[in-house]
Order: sequence, then C-alpha cells, then structure tokens
Amino acid sequence: MAKSSSSTATPTPAGPATSVPASYEAALEELEGLVSRLESGQLPLDQLLTGYQRGAQLLKFCRDKLEAVETQIKVLEGTELKPWAQE
Repeated sequence: MAKSSSSTATPTPAGPATSVPASYEAALEELEGLVSRLESGQLPLDQLLTGYQRGAQLLKFCRDKLEAVETQIKVLEGTELKPWAQE
C-alpha cells in the first residue's frame, strides 16, 4: 500500500542547473557552495562536469548583474564612474 518515493529521492541534475537565481546574493551563495563541493574532490566525474557548467552559468549571471549595476551608476553619476568612497 505504500507508495514508492523514488521520483523524489534524488533531484534531477537539469533542474537546478537551468534555474535562474532569485538574486545576485543567492547566485553568489550557490556558487560558493558549488566551488566548495567541486574542490572537495568527492564528486563523480559526471557531477563535476554538471557542477562546472552550473558554475559558469552562475558566474555569468553575477557578472551580468554587476555590469547592470555599474551601468546604472554611470547613468546616475554621468559618463564617468567614480570610485567608491568608504568611510
């Protein structure tokens, strides 16, 4: 009478790899965790390749977000990007 839960036991590799992060911070957090798992040396070869591909997607997402913010700052500050003044 018990139902098999094999369909929910393991996530599909394509699921998370194709999802768009909710924010820059979420992408960065996922990327840091992924790098940690990749550097551990404990992943099978197919998961290494999937992880590398996901990492490349996350890196592009983060770079695109940073570039968009930089463009907005240039618009707000004129054509010259001014250095951040930390106090």
